[in-house]
Amino acid sequence: MADKQVFFDYINNGYTTKGDFINLGAAMLDGETVKDAYVKIPLKTLNRHGLIAGATGTGKTKTLQIIAENLSEKGIPVLLMDIKGDLSGIAEPGTNNAKIEERHAAIGFPYEAKKFPAEILSLSDQEGVRLRATVSEFGPVLLSRILDLSDVQAGIVSVIFKYCDDNKMPLLDLKDFKKILQYATDEGKDEFADAYGRISSSSTGAILRKVVELEQQGADLFFGEKSFDTDDLLRVDENGMGYINILRLTDIQDRPKLFSTFMLSLLAEIYSTFPEQGDSGRPELVIFVDEAHLIFNEASSALLNQIESIVKLIRSKGVGLYFCTQNPTDVPDAVLSQLGLKIQHALRAFTAKDRKAIKLTAENYPLSDYYKTDEVLTALGIGEALVSALNEKGIPTPLARTMLRAPMSRMDVLTDGELKDLLKTSKLIPKYNEVTDRESAYEMLTEKIEIANKQKAKEKAQKEKEAVKTSSSSRSSSSRRSTSNPWIKTLSSPTVIRSVLGILGKMMK
Repeated sequence: MADKQVFFDYINNGYTTKGDFINLGAAMLDGETVKDAYVKIPLKTLNRHGLIAGATGTGKTKTLQIIAENLSEKGIPVLLMDIKGDLSGIAEPGTNNAKIEERHAAIGFPYEAKKFPAEILSLSDQEGVRLRATVSEFGPVLLSRILDLSDVQAGIVSVIFKYCDDNKMPLLDLKDFKKILQYATDEGKDEFADAYGRISSSSTGAILRKVVELEQQGADLFFGEKSFDTDDLLRVDENGMGYINILRLTDIQDRPKLFSTFMLSLLAEIYSTFPEQGDSGRPELVIFVDEAHLIFNEASSALLNQIESIVKLIRSKGVGLYFCTQNPTDVPDAVLSQLGLKIQHALRAFTAKDRKAIKLTAENYPLSDYYKTDEVLTALGIGEALVSALNEKGIPTPLARTMLRAPMSRMDVLTDGELKDLLKTSKLIPKYNEVTDRESAYEMLTEKIEIANKQKAKEKAQKEKEAVKTSSSSRSSSSRRSTSNPWIKTLSSPTVIRSVLGILGKMMK
C-alpha cells in the first residue's frame, strides 16, 4: 500500500497552479478518496481542448455539467450540445442529499447548490433561439465539402457563387441555391457559357441530389436569415457569470449530416470572426460536444479534414473544444492528439475486443507508479474518472483517479413550465426567431426568367403579326396585278360579258 502523505504531496505538486483554476474533485488512492488532494485544471490551458469518455451510465454528462458550471462561475461563457436533452437543469439549483454530503466530505469542501444563467438554442422547430446561417456565409469551399462533391462539381459551385457575386444576387437559403443551379443549365445556359463556360446538366443534377439529401435532414430550417451572431455566445450576466448556451439537439440524433453541417459552420464562423487571443490566461468560450461520434462517424473525409484543421487552429482564438463520447476511438487520431485534458470514466470489458480497446485506451495516459491504468479503467465507480491534464507550462499533470464533485445545479431536466418561464426571459429570441425572407437569388432569377419569357412572347407575337401582315399584303398585291392586266380588264368588261351571254342564249335556243 502506497504512503498516503507521499501521494498527497505528489498530487498537490503536480496540480499546483499560480493562476485561476477549476476544481474537479479529489484524487483517490487504493480505492479511497484522499481528502484535500485536489485535481485542479488551470484556466490557462482550457483552450487546449479535451475529451470526456466512458461507458453509458458512468457519469460523463454530469462531468460535462460540472466543468460548464465552474467555467460559468469564472465568467467564461459555454456552449453545450445537448443531444440527449438532459442538461437544461443547469438553469435551476441542485438539491442536496446524504450521498452528495458524503461525497463532498470525502473530497474536502462543502456542497453548494446554485443555478446558472442559461440560454436555450435550437436548430429545428423546437422551442429556443433559432440558429441560422446563409448559404453565402458558408462559401463555395465549405459548402462543397459538406455536400461531399467531386472536384468538377466543386468547381461548378465556385462558378455559381461567382455569378451571384457579379450580379449581386444574395444566396440566403437552399431554395436560392437550387434555383441558380437550375438556371445555369436551363434558361441561363447561354449567359453562363458566354461568361464562365458551359455547365454540364449532369453535374448540376448530381449537386441538386446532394442538396436534396441535406434538405431531408432538416437543413432547410438551418439555412436562411437571420444569421446567428457568434458574439451572442459570449454574454455575461449582471453578476459576472458566463452564460451557458444549451443547444437542444434531441430531434436530430438521426440526422448526423445536419449536426456536422452546423458544427463545421459554427467553428468556421468563430475562427473567422474571433480576434487572436494570445496568452490571455483564460479561454473566451468553451464548447462541449456531447455524443461526438455523431459528427465523426457520418462525416466525409473532406469534412473530417476540415474539422481537424479548425480544431488545430481555433485555440489561438481563445476557444476550447471538448468532445464527450463513449470511447476515445470514436475521435480521429489527428483530433485526439490535440486534446490537452482527458477525463476517462469506466469502460466495460465484456469481449476480447473490449479488452483490446481498454489496453489501447490505457496507452493514451501518462505512466503512473500508483495505478495500473488498464485495471483501473474497469474498476471506476459512477462519478469517478481518470484525469490527465496540462499544467500552466503545458506539461502533462500526474494521472489521477478522481472522485468528482457533484454538480451545483439540478441533475435533471426543467419542467415544461420552467422551460417556458426561461424562454420568456430570453433576450435573444426576439432577435432571431422572426422569420425573414427578403429578396434574394430565387426571387431575382424568377423575375429575370419572367421578363425573358414576356420578351420572348412579345417577340413571337410581333413575328406572327408581321407574318399575317406579309400574307395580307401578298394577297392585295395579287389582286392589284389581276385588275391591272389589260386582257383581264377586257374580258371582264360589261360589253364582253353581255356578248358572251347573248351567244350562249342563242345556242340554247
